[in-house]
Amino acid sequence: MALNFNKFATEANTFLKEYSKALNLSDDTDKAGRILSSILHGLRDVVSTQESLQLIAQFPMFLKAVYVNGWTLHKKAKIKNMTEFIDVVRAYDGVTSINDFESDDIATNYIDTTFIVLRKYISLGELEDLRSELPKELKSMIYQNIMF
Repeated sequence: MALNFNKFATEANTFLKEYSKALNLSDDTDKAGRILSSILHGLRDVVSTQESLQLIAQFPMFLKAVYVNGWTLHKKAKIKNMTEFIDVVRAYDGVTSINDFESDDIATNYIDTTFIVLRKYISLGELEDLRSELPKELKSMIYQNIMF
């Protein structure tokens, strides 16, 4: 199988443009990319390695790359609610988090929008599997979007 990196780059750029519009960021694909990466990295801290592998099996190559970038296998984080999840997401975003995730409401909106956008790549069964691994107070970030 030949790897076509130009195709992957084109798909990624198209996705980022659509994603930035879904986040109401106009054409700020840099910010959208940081937000996407931070949310996916936060998710992988919450779910098991096995569930992460099942999830990325459904992703196109460019999303797989975002998800696994910098990944080290360790125990799941003890995140119990959305506030703690947002804190983890902000930590992954680093110094830009003050501008990228200005408030908890904006962060929650970005998280919800991310799962809506990713729905085109993730089967309903996998969304249910992810949801089943989430702490009770985080289940809504997937459940409320499962119908899309």
